[in-house]
Amino acid sequence: MRYADTPEKRPRWRINTAYRVTTRLQVGLEFNLAVGEVTPTANWTLSPQTVRWPLVNLGTSSDRIGTPEGKQAYYLTFAKGVSALRSAPYFSINYSETDKKFNFPFGVNVSLAPHWDFLPLYDGNRTHLLLTYKERDWNVSLIAIYLRRPGVSVGFAF
Repeated sequence: MRYADTPEKRPRWRINTAYRVTTRLQVGLEFNLAVGEVTPTANWTLSPQTVRWPLVNLGTSSDRIGTPEGKQAYYLTFAKGVSALRSAPYFSINYSETDKKFNFPFGVNVSLAPHWDFLPLYDGNRTHLLLTYKERDWNVSLIAIYLRRPGVSVGFAF
């Protein structure tokens, strides 16, 4: 089946698992069920956010939504919470194996209410919107992929 936004089956059904090795290192696996793909994920906080400096994070995961299977992305992300604005903007330098070049994702997470966040983001190629309801150990996000295709993400911790 070919969809108007991407011919790729890979992003249709995805499960991400993660294990926090230390307070700064998280490793995991991403399972893309529609194509039988398993890829590694990792996030390493090089420097946590301070009053003066942003969080600096180094990581890897599968390449962005709509890319073919077997492609990985590697990123360096800077993020800084701005409590007066109830927001946290971020900027990444991302190497895409699909594009074989660097791109520059960015976005801003905005706290709308105690349990609600809104995240407009640019993934280095396309724009997406997420509206998230969160509790302590779980969350649900409604997603506008490419600003037009609906999606849902469910997360939980144990």
